[in-house]
Amino acid sequence: MLKERKSFITLLIFTFMLLTILSLLVIPSAGAANWQLMPTYNVLWPLWSPALSPGGVPLVPDITKNTVLPVQPGLVWDPAQLKPWAVYNTPPALGGGLLYFDAAYGLNPWPPAYMINPVTGAPAPVTQLTTWSLLSPTSLTEWEYYLPLANIAYALTYGLTGPAYLNLLTEAQIWGLPPI
Repeated sequence: MLKERKSFITLLIFTFMLLTILSLLVIPSAGAANWQLMPTYNVLWPLWSPALSPGGVPLVPDITKNTVLPVQPGLVWDPAQLKPWAVYNTPPALGGGLLYFDAAYGLNPWPPAYMINPVTGAPAPVTQLTTWSLLSPTSLTEWEYYLPLANIAYALTYGLTGPAYLNLLTEAQIWGLPPI
């Protein structure tokens, strides 16, 4: 009886250790499929969006103030505010460049001021969370009002109507949901 109990405890400890080791190896690799670190300003780009990263490959290789997005809006994770931003192209007739939408301040030129070294004007080192690869896809409920608000602000600012406005991605398209 005592021998069976020791065997059971040994098996239990071994199983616990195995699960702990597997969780350390498997969880980061599964989470890394959600986001990818993007230079130049060290932001995160969602790999879980079929519209923004088809086949798990980001549509753009890096994010700079001169990046031209093939689809709008893009999503980048802001490491300082711990939330994503909607990112848009400035119309070429107005000089081009990238814009990001902040719910409090509206549309602003990319990059945010904290991402620029005030002395050199070069990208400042941005410290990412050490657990960035564990970030799960952003919940749809967090975007229920934010993305439509961002799209409307962008459309009103640049006079988009009709087909141009309809070309902006909706949250359903970003998440790859079928039409209802």
